[in-house]
This record gives sequence, structure tokens and C-alpha cells, in this order.
Amino acid sequence: MEKNTFLILENFIGGKFVPCPAHIDSYDPSTGEVYCKVPDSGEEEVDAAVQAAKEAFPGWSARSPDQRAQVLNKLADLIEGHLEEFAQAESRDQGKTVTFARTVDIPRSAYNFRFFASSVLHHTTDCHQMDHVGCLNYTVRCPVGVAGLISPWNLPLYLLTWKIAPAIAAGNTVVAKPSEMSSVTAWMMCKLMQEAGVPSGVVNIVFGLGSRAGDALVGHPEVPLISFTGSTATARHITERSAPYCKKLSLELGGKNPALVFADADLDRCIETTVRSSFSNQGEICLCTSRIYVERSIYATFLEKFVAAARKWKTGVPSDPCNKNGALISKEHLEKVRSFVALAKSEGATVHCGEGINHPDLPKRNINGYFMAATVISGVADSSRVMQDEIFGPVTCVSPFDGEDEAVAKANGVRYGLAATVWSRDVGKVHRVARRLQTGLVWTNCWLVRDLNLPFGGMKNSGVGREGGRDSYHFFTEVKTVTIQH
Repeated sequence: MEKNTFLILENFIGGKFVPCPAHIDSYDPSTGEVYCKVPDSGEEEVDAAVQAAKEAFPGWSARSPDQRAQVLNKLADLIEGHLEEFAQAESRDQGKTVTFARTVDIPRSAYNFRFFASSVLHHTTDCHQMDHVGCLNYTVRCPVGVAGLISPWNLPLYLLTWKIAPAIAAGNTVVAKPSEMSSVTAWMMCKLMQEAGVPSGVVNIVFGLGSRAGDALVGHPEVPLISFTGSTATARHITERSAPYCKKLSLELGGKNPALVFADADLDRCIETTVRSSFSNQGEICLCTSRIYVERSIYATFLEKFVAAARKWKTGVPSDPCNKNGALISKEHLEKVRSFVALAKSEGATVHCGEGINHPDLPKRNINGYFMAATVISGVADSSRVMQDEIFGPVTCVSPFDGEDEAVAKANGVRYGLAATVWSRDVGKVHRVARRLQTGLVWTNCWLVRDLNLPFGGMKNSGVGREGGRDSYHFFTEVKTVTIQH
């Protein structure tokens, strides 16, 4: 791309691209250079999008689930037809490797539409007879109206479609705000809407900052429900802003996810998977493992093997298929992640590899990119901020434990409760530990195996509500009980 030639995005409102008078700079994380201008939307743009969604709601909600499903499937076809184009754009915009975008982000984005197109056809309602009073009760589920959807920067199209698909499958219309740091693939998807048969106003996308566009959306009186994925701090603000309107909220928030490795674990399989669960997508996945507790009898062996495996997890230019990790999302985020490693060192912890030890080998044009090698730390106290706060980068801490009770206590000893992994061949132990862990998801001897039918979400500060086949359908609809006396 020539110097000073930027990609300029526009909002998508009422089926049309609408220019915005002000813009935000968006950076290519692999070079540290501005390459894109994102609309800096505010109340005016959000209100226009809400009005377009309101106008489209009666017609769209009146369609049968099957008619809506056909549109979702067509949109999935079109995303798959442009898979390589989307993968390249996602990598450049977010910093992830092209390989990860090509094999994870974009296929899953298309599958989200296919999954909800299918699942919406199979939901059933309840019926209950009261013969003693001559009554029949049944339930119906109705779409709510205009859904406000706010998605994060780490899996941009993947998590945006995870919200849009169930919302429109259930008959709602939407106003979505992607992260201002990774907006390009959302804008590209808007170009496919008309061809897919999405009526004008059913999907509206407004780009901008959370403090302006996001705030206007969550505080809009005609948006009855908000689905948000992001930080716990932002979720608190959303809860306060939406409280006067009694909005329905689904909040998928941070994690500080533990792995519990027992002495009877299949160590080779465990290390291979735990390296992936710790560092995939630069550690920028809410489900990544950031605390690894290992039974003391195998702790030294595990640590040695894990560090050796982490050193082989190559970080570098996102377009190189040999690289497992690309760049972190922004300069500010890289500095934040680095500050946690510095804090650990200042507290006497040992950094075994990664930050400050082995540096990514980068060509000249990427020297200012936001790269950080996979980092393994040991000797961190459980009370340290390094063990308590979400870092959201390629950093994981390894610590020993003695016995099942201590393992569970350490795992539960944070304010988050999103996911955990348990490594053991003992079936009884696996069930006992899974029951005691305060997390919404527990994987045993695996990681990130997802059945989209099943609930997804966390406990404690990791969120409110669940997403998935039935759960998303319930969130994006209101249930009505009808009683008929005959």
C-alpha cells in the first residue's frame, strides 16, 4: 500500500454505507503503522442505525424461521467464498497469523451463521394441561426488537457473527459495534449483506469508540437488550448505563483460566495442548490458560518440558506459515502485558523464556510491530497481581500444588470463573474436581473443544448469562405464557 493511502471505512446503516465526518486511526499491529481510518461515530449515527433497525423489525420478525435461515445460510456461503480475502484482512487488522485466521476465525464466522440457521428451526415451546380447571397453557417465544451488540478486538469477525447470527435468526434486528481496533472484516461483511438477501436495516454496523458509539448504544432507550463481550470494567459501566431502562444483558467477560495437571496425566499430550491453550492467538483469547498448577511430584519435569515446548512456539510476521503467533493488538496493550512480566520479576519470580530473553526475529519493516514471544514464569505468589489479573497476552505462570484440595483452592482463588482444564487419567478425580471448580466451562484432557449447542459463559466476574444454541435463543427472545380456558 502506498504511503498515506488509507483504507477508509464507513458505517452501514439501513442497507447503505454512510460516510462519517470524523475518523479514528487504526494500526497494522505487525508494523506499528496507521493503515485504516475507522468512523468515530456518536449519538447521531447510533440513533440513525437504531431507527433503521426499528423500521426493519416488523417485516423481518414476520418471516418464518425457515425464511430467515435461508438468508443466514446464504451469508455463510458468501463468507466462505471470500475466505482468503477475509483471512488476510483479519490478520492485517488484528495482528494474528494468517494461518490462524484462515483455519479458525473465518471458518467459524461462516459456521456461526450456519449453526444458528439450523438451530432456530429446532427449538420447541412448552405446553401444560390443567384438566381440573379446564385450561391449557402453552408458551410462545417472540423476538425482542432491536438488539445492541458490542464485540471485542481479539476474534473480530468470529465473535461479531456469534452475536449477529442468533439475534437475526430469532427475528430481531441489530445495531452492532465492533472494536475500533479491528473493524475491517465487519465492514467487508456488510458488502455481502444485499447479495445474501438481508433486508435493509436488519443488520446495521456502527464503528467507533466504546466511550462514544458504545455508550450511545447501551444508553439508547429503544434498544431493549445488549450483548457484550469484553472487559469486566466495561461491563460494569454497561450495567449502570442500561439499568434505568431494565435492559436484558448478556455479558461475556474476562478470564484467568487455570490448568490443573495431576501426576497421572498424559504429560506429552498435556504439554502439547497446554502450550497451545496458553499462547494461541498471542494469548488474546478469553479462554487461554494463564495459570498452570502442577502436582509437585512431576512439577520439575513438567516445567522443563513445558519451557522447551514454549521456546518452539514461534512468534513473528503473521504471513509466515512457520509462525504460530503474530503481533499483539496495539502498542498500549503490548506495554500492559510487558508490565506484568516486569512486575513478576520485581517480586522475585523467574522468567524462563519469552519477554526479555528470546526476541522474535523480524524483518526491517516489522521492527516496530507489537511482537512478544511466548513467556513462561514460575515462582509467582498466588496473591500477586500477575496471578490475579487478566493479562490477555502470551504469558502463563507455572506453580506446584500438593493434593486435590489445594489444586481446587488455588484454581478458585481468583475473582474470575470462565474456564479451566483438568489433566488426569482418573475418571473419579476428573468428575470430583470438575464439580468443585467455579468456572462455566471445564475441559478434561483437551482444550477449546466446543459444541455450540451447549452453554458458553462464566461465573463470578467472568460474566452474566450464557450463549449457545438454546441459551442464545432464549436471550434473544421473550417468553410469553398463554392460558386458554375451554
